[in-house]
Amino acid sequence: MHDLTSVPDLVQDAGLTGAARARRPVYVDLLPPCNAGCPAGENIQAWLAAARDGEFERAWRLLTDDNPFPAIHGRVCYHPCESVCNRAELDSAVSIHAVERFLGDLAMSNHWPLGMEEAEPTGKRVLVIGAGPSGLSAAYHLARRGHQVEVRDAGAEPGGMMRYGIPAYRLPRDVLAAEIGRIEAMGVRISCGHPVTDLDAERAGFDAVFVAVGAHLSKHVDIPAREAGRIVDAVPFLREVAAGGHPVLGRRVAVYGGGNTAMDAARTAKRLGAGDALIVYRRSRERMPAHEEEAVAAEREGVTINWLRTITAFDGPELTIETMELDPSGYPRPTGRYEKLSADTLILALGQDADTRFLRAVPGVEFKRDGTVLVGPDMMTGCPGVFAGGDMVPAERTVTVGTGHGKKAARFIDAYLRGGSYVAPPKHEEAGFELLHPWYFTDAPPSEQPERSAASRVADFAEVTGGLTEPEAVREAARCLSCGNCFECDACAAACPEDAVIKLGRGHRYEFDYDRCTGCAACYQQCPVHAIEMVPERAESTPEEGR
Repeated sequence: MHDLTSVPDLVQDAGLTGAARARRPVYVDLLPPCNAGCPAGENIQAWLAAARDGEFERAWRLLTDDNPFPAIHGRVCYHPCESVCNRAELDSAVSIHAVERFLGDLAMSNHWPLGMEEAEPTGKRVLVIGAGPSGLSAAYHLARRGHQVEVRDAGAEPGGMMRYGIPAYRLPRDVLAAEIGRIEAMGVRISCGHPVTDLDAERAGFDAVFVAVGAHLSKHVDIPAREAGRIVDAVPFLREVAAGGHPVLGRRVAVYGGGNTAMDAARTAKRLGAGDALIVYRRSRERMPAHEEEAVAAEREGVTINWLRTITAFDGPELTIETMELDPSGYPRPTGRYEKLSADTLILALGQDADTRFLRAVPGVEFKRDGTVLVGPDMMTGCPGVFAGGDMVPAERTVTVGTGHGKKAARFIDAYLRGGSYVAPPKHEEAGFELLHPWYFTDAPPSEQPERSAASRVADFAEVTGGLTEPEAVREAARCLSCGNCFECDACAAACPEDAVIKLGRGHRYEFDYDRCTGCAACYQQCPVHAIEMVPERAESTPEEGR
């Protein structure tokens, strides 16, 4: 890779320039990989640019146009946007989640209210069942479009699995309450302690329904156990702790499972006083459903993870463990080799299901074999006016995916209520790293978020990870490469030998003077972010083509 983009070869391009120009430059906007990879559909590049310029409230409002939970997502999202960030090809990905958290925390400290779109009240009423990330996201976006929204949830407090499945050391409850409270301040009514058992009765008086029930039902496995062996399910266990309970577990705790819930259960057990916490999982680390950062955090806190192991019996306080091995396809198979481990309590974390029984009697609603609800591209079930999303439909079960479902469903529900249909705009071509000219950018390692020591963090449920300072957040936002979108670096204007690039002022980018342009492509070759494309010459051009 060259350090500098080579200068244009005017001799080679002589037949394509001047009076015989066969191509011309145009400004384009491509799709940044981070935007494409965000399940919540955030315009990440745009709000990072605003944060880079110190326009924090504007950045926060750009962010909350798509996602009302930046302080929450900045803490619990597994940031798939960062896994596709082009910056990783230079040094390391932009710490997008850290800047998002900074903006969310700043909004809370400054009491910024969520904005409302200038939509007249429609008089339409929408019932949302489930006050988790998907239901609350849908309520937010529907309220912004002028609809009356009521959310009903079986829990004592809103938040769904954000409250009852994610421990406080990852998501402080004051943060959760603040961001939910902003949605309520918009006029969204949230009724807790209201389980729904008969949808037809509940939906009376409403024009549409969005069902977003979380996966709160634990999956079970038959493990032979004597009375002395105490076995509990992970979800009720985490729910009890989240509600302020302090279940007695004993000194040695084993967790069966390899997902994020298993990691949270083991880390929670340590905070409740377990001297030893271990995880037993039947597959390898490479095949675990938990995110790697969750497994690393658990190990840092003293949790032992036993890979390629399965539990065959629990004769408290003794577990019988069988060693597994991988077959040629990578699937675990038993070996007949056993070992014993000590445990006072066994926590089962083998996955969860959503309770969709109340939908079984609704005409037109169809289910997959695993119990999830089938929806169309418009998020509507087979019953007109009944939409579904979040954990109860086939998809990855994360807070960010659920939030994206709510936003998507709100668009289609809004169109349904207005008697029309929503058509998503076409997406731009994605700006891969191979399109960029990274000569413009210097190496800049990411700003690291502070973390409590492993010894101190297991002593309580206080938050483990801290946030960025203002200078750190600005610096981190400035690491963005602005892939595929002009950020007014002036490289095109400086490179043009004909002064054919006209700067329109800050925030308005540039335009081309085609009476001067020879089509030499110097601007195109010098643009670091591929915001310029060379297109075939046309006899006539539109006034906007050069901008």
